[in-house]
Amino acid sequence: MRLSLKYFASLRETLGPGGALDWQPAGEPTAEALRAWLRTQSDAHAQALAPGRAVRVAVDQALADEATPLRDGAEVAFFPPVTGG
Repeated sequence: MRLSLKYFASLRETLGPGGALDWQPAGEPTAEALRAWLRTQSDAHAQALAPGRAVRVAVDQALADEATPLRDGAEVAFFPPVTGG
């Protein structure tokens, strides 16, 4: 499965901008499965994407949740929650 992976804000500072990713999920390809797999890629990923850390995900530029299925060619973005006024 080929995905376009993007990180924003503090995640981008820690993990870089992202890019093209070839991922072979072991089970159902969901946003949470991808996040779990990414945590295995480096200590920085494990810390930045740890369970319990406030991280949002968008799939194809729409806010998503952990159970959102991923399709080949999807754009997946991870970012911290944003506040504004």
